[in-house]
Parts: sequence; C-alpha cells; structure tokens
Amino acid sequence: MLFDTPIYILFLTIIITIYWRLEHKAQNWMLLLASYFFYGWWDWRFLSLIFISTVVDYYCARLIAISDNVFRRRLLLILSIGINIGFLGFFKYYQLFSISLATVLRSIGISASPTTLQIILPLGISFYTFQALAYIVDVYFKKMQPADSLLDYALFISLFPHLIAGPIQRPSHLLPQTQSPRTYDSEKFFDGILLIVTGLFRKCVIADNCALLANGAFGGQLGPPSLSVLAIAAYAFAWQIYGDFSGYSDIARGSAQLMGFHFMVNFRQPYLASSLQDFWRRWHISLSTWLRDYLYIPLGGNRDGERRTYRNLMLTMLIGGLWHGANWTFVLWGGIHGCWLSLEKLWRSKVGYRETAKRYTSNCRIIWLRRIVIFHVVCFSWVFFRAASVRDAVALLGGAGVWAWRPEHGTALLYLAVFALPMILLDLLLEKRLEEYPFARLSHPVRVATAMGLAGVITIFAANQVNAFIYFQF
Repeated sequence: MLFDTPIYILFLTIIITIYWRLEHKAQNWMLLLASYFFYGWWDWRFLSLIFISTVVDYYCARLIAISDNVFRRRLLLILSIGINIGFLGFFKYYQLFSISLATVLRSIGISASPTTLQIILPLGISFYTFQALAYIVDVYFKKMQPADSLLDYALFISLFPHLIAGPIQRPSHLLPQTQSPRTYDSEKFFDGILLIVTGLFRKCVIADNCALLANGAFGGQLGPPSLSVLAIAAYAFAWQIYGDFSGYSDIARGSAQLMGFHFMVNFRQPYLASSLQDFWRRWHISLSTWLRDYLYIPLGGNRDGERRTYRNLMLTMLIGGLWHGANWTFVLWGGIHGCWLSLEKLWRSKVGYRETAKRYTSNCRIIWLRRIVIFHVVCFSWVFFRAASVRDAVALLGGAGVWAWRPEHGTALLYLAVFALPMILLDLLLEKRLEEYPFARLSHPVRVATAMGLAGVITIFAANQVNAFIYFQF
C-alpha cells in the first residue's frame, strides 16, 4: 500500500518538486493523476467507483442548477444520492444485513442461510461519498454554484491527502481552492512540514505503542477480563485512536498545505471536553459537523419539541456509528453517545443552561471533574468500538468486578502513562493558547529544532510493529 511512511514521503517530495513549477490548470491535472495513481496503487479496480460517482455528481449538479422544474431537480438529486449511497451500502453493509436478516428469520422458525460474497471494502469510500453528498445537496438547496470544470470537481473529490481517511472537506471550503490558483507561502509551507512531523509523532510513537498494549488487552494476552485488563484496554485504545486519527489528520493537513491548500482542523483537544456535546465539537470535527448539517438538522434538529429532539439525536448518532463500519458494535457505540447526549440536553432543559454554564465555567475543580467523567464515558464507549463483537465487549466490561493483578499489568500501565503524557501536555498547551498549529508562537529556529527533535524521537521510539491507520478501514 502507498501509505507506507517512507514511500509516501518520497511520493509527496516528487509531487512537490514538480508541482510549483506548473501553471494552475497543469497543477490540477498533475494532482488528479497523482491522486488516482495513489488510490489505484492499492487496487486499481476501485478507481471506477470514484470515476462514476464523480462524473454522475458533476453533471447532475449542473443540470439541477439550470433547471426550474421541481420534479426534474428532485429526480436528479435522487439519482446522484442513490448511486453514492448504493455503492457505499453494497460494499460496506451487504454482509452485515445479509447475515442479520438470516439470523432474524431463523429466530422465528424460517429456515434461511445468508448469501455471502467475498466483498472487499474500497478504501476511503465513506469519506469521499460524504463529500459528494454534501456537494450535491448544497447545489440542490442553492447554497453554492456547481463547479464549472469537471477537472476541478474531480480534484475536490480525490485530492490524495484526504482521499483515504479524510478530513471530510466541505465543498464551500475546498472546491474554491481547486478552482483558483494557489500561491507559494514559505511560512505556511514550513507549518505544513511541522504538521507532517507532529502527525508522524502522534501515529508512530504514541498510537502504535499504545496499540501494542490495546491489542494485548483486547486479545487476551494480558489474561482474562479483570478491572486492570479493562483499564489497560480502554485507556490504551483511547490514546491509540486519538493519536492515530489526529496524526493522520495532521499529515493530511500538512501535505495539503505544502501544495497551497488549507484543510479544516479535525481535532481540538477532545479529551479536555467538559460535556459529550463539547467532545463532538472537538473530535472528528469534519464528521460531526457533517452529521449535524446534513442529517440532524434535516431530521428536524431541536425545532419540534423535546421528544423529537431526542429521537433526532439518537438517529444521528446511530447512523454515525453505522457509518464507521458494518458491525453492531459500532451501532451500540453510537447508541451510547446518543443516550448521553440526550441526557445532557434533558439536564440543561430542567436545570437551566445559563445558570449551569456559569456555575461550571467559574469553578476549575468542577471543570476538571466534568472532564474526567466525560473522558471515562468516552473510554467506556471505545470498548464497543474496538471489540470484535458485542459479546467480547460485554465480557471485557464484565471483568470490572474482578480483581486479578499481574506484574505485567503494572508494566503496561506504566508504559501507557509514558506514551500518553506527551499528548496530554501538548493538548493542554494548545488548549491554553487556542492555536491551530503546534508550536506556532515559537521562533523559527526553535521550531526547526523542535521538528528535528521530533524526527529523532520518531526514529528511536517508533513501535516496531506496523499498524495501518485505524480509519483506513472506514
């Protein structure tokens, strides 16, 4: 796969070396071809899915924009959405629903065997499908004009830094950047390099080392379920997935910045959230805002009374969970978040939002207590997210009442503290300074030294085990 770090860095270096010597249109052609090559290196057959989706969406959007016929506009919208959702549904959810349907039929006495197919999940299909859906919906509701050039739109969909695992770019943010000439900015170029280095640090040092601990706990190598095993599993995976996905997002943002593009920030210190609603303003921001704008609000949001608000929250989070994968563990994960978000909204409606907010924001100890509670709610839900099945998750959580200590548990917790501490300190720094870029206020020589130091740490402390980015599977 092309995203092996040394190969990716070489690929990116070659692209950048040629890229800034070309005119705008030639840059777009080069990036489009490079992006298709990048994706096709994994499996060239799935390029057809991106190509079909891109062409259909481009022409549907243009026909929608010039048509005044309501029926025709809706038909084109349904065609575009149907093709995108059809591809996503078949490749991602066919097996889950086929097996689940057969199970339900057998439970009521109807003999049935699931029709299984050897279906390979195309990389990044969830991410570029959501970008395509946002585009066609925005054009339909006249929030933006359709792209004038198929080249510009195709590049918006397939630009390689975000193609595999996001962040999910909004059409109104990224499409104008593909349509307009980019200018070289040495300061932003350097910030892009620093983002890539910090992203590699988050992934290779933090996430991959925490993955060794999480895999041992979830895989049974640390012994049967117990309180200590559960703690290692939940905490290690919490820092693994955060380091992994925020690391990828930094690498994607940095890579885009080297080419004059700006990607939205995808993480803002999520484990410092003081409520679950606040957590979703900080975690995977490109997905949470997409779900809010294209699912929660169209369902009715909070406009039609409390009961429908809770229903809309639950549906949004359940669908958000299912978006992550074809496993009921993800649906339960989404359900846990939906229930807690509903409880928070109920609490605010009964106690009073302004009074509660004033009291909580004026007391530092209460803020940290709330942060600790929310962190553990998130960790509890991560158990379902990471477990191979609902049964495995329940078995692991059932060990909370069992005290069985082993010396290796202490060693694992010590290693976890060592690798989680840099992320905690960095997040506290970013939270205090409200900065988009790490170390943004440091002088240029200090930032160069910091980047070189991080590169050295990556070389020395990167985990020996190779772990693919978690969100590649979604």
